[in-house]
Amino acid sequence: MNDSLQRFLFENAPVRGELVHLDATWRAVLERHAYPAPLRDVLGELMAAAALLSATLKYEGSLILQVQGNGPVRLLVVECTSDQTMRATAKWDQSASLPTGFRELVGEGRFVITIAPTDLAQTYQGVVDLFGDRVSAVLEHYMSTSEQLETRLWLASDAERATGMLLQRVPGRGKDDDGWNRAVILAETVKRDELLQLDAREMIRRLFHEEDIRLFEPRIVSFRCSCSRDRVINMLRMLGREEVQGILQERGTVEVGCEFCNRQYAFDPVDAEQIFVADVVTPAPSTRH
Repeated sequence: MNDSLQRFLFENAPVRGELVHLDATWRAVLERHAYPAPLRDVLGELMAAAALLSATLKYEGSLILQVQGNGPVRLLVVECTSDQTMRATAKWDQSASLPTGFRELVGEGRFVITIAPTDLAQTYQGVVDLFGDRVSAVLEHYMSTSEQLETRLWLASDAERATGMLLQRVPGRGKDDDGWNRAVILAETVKRDELLQLDAREMIRRLFHEEDIRLFEPRIVSFRCSCSRDRVINMLRMLGREEVQGILQERGTVEVGCEFCNRQYAFDPVDAEQIFVADVVTPAPSTRH
């Protein structure tokens, strides 16, 4: 299997679907953080869900999913761009022994979805209370209440890969009135091991072999972090010279770490001073004729 999104469509029913397999993309996240197994699996499911949801949207920019809770896991964040690049991170109480189960991990809280366009157009954000005891239930609740789209998800994750399948009812398409219910009943038979082990074509064949399915070209998904030294510099400029000088006096250097990729950026007093030096325009030398 490879890192890909596979779109499929029921020809005679109002149903579209997506399958995602994240192998190297998911392992790139795990290589940068030592997540306990219960947290790892939940974050992997949210990462698969973000890829699936992004495939159903038309946008240019970033789709960001956040789960904010009051349990031992306080925050889960996944970002997926319209170019199918992804990154993810989590914050948790590292002194606690983490329970298993989504709601036991996050407690009460809210789910936030943000679409941030690359062209600096208005950002869209939707917020709902956490509902259900699985990542899939949270997404399904959001889609039905905020977007009025019947959507079902099946998600799985372990130390090697994060995978998932999405079915969505397409209003006004297809003449098979029972097609949606039939597709969901068939998809409900999928097992966690099948999600983790079978490639997209084999999964579709096993679940929907009696249906007329159209497959599209798969799209490649990859890990990429958008952090950079220039972005950190802009953040420090917004922080202000006085605040940065205070950090330098206390610590000797300003160190900023990316929570997604764990990359560290360090600025000594000379580096920091350069951040706030205004561009000096040097006049052109006079030329004698």
